[in-house]
Amino acid sequence: MPIVTIQQGPRDAELKRELVKRVTDAFVDAYRIPAETVQVWIHEVPADSWGAAGKLTADK
Repeated sequence: MPIVTIQQGPRDAELKRELVKRVTDAFVDAYRIPAETVQVWIHEVPADSWGAAGKLTADK
């Protein structure tokens, strides 16, 4: 059973639905497995809780 973890900033539910569908479809196609065996976990991190290039993402 594949478990896919995605870390990202907050997105709306419709975008996440589409992402989960596409990721699941990719595993179904590549591994020839049932969609029911694919799990996708989305961890949303607020912009004030991560940084890049020495700055908080919220400050960009």
